[in-house]
Amino acid sequence: MTPKIISVKPVDDYQIEIIYHNKEKRVLNIKPLLKKGKFSELKDKAFFDSARVSFDTIEWPNGIDIDPEDIYKTSLLVENIS
Repeated sequence: MTPKIISVKPVDDYQIEIIYHNKEKRVLNIKPLLKKGKFSELKDKAFFDSARVSFDTIEWPNGIDIDPEDIYKTSLLVENIS
């Protein structure tokens, strides 16, 4: 079962820091998605920075979201938070 996302924070170079309920801090690189359909809208840095947690995933105001399992599988573990 995929851990629940507690918070997201857009950072430099189209990456998002993610905190999960299991105390993992992970980073997701969005750059590979910027070439695909509606994801190209995220090239606008101000729009990219509007990412938020919605249910169990990351979502933007135009309804773009990413499958929670894909987020977890493709993100990199940065640290375990105590």
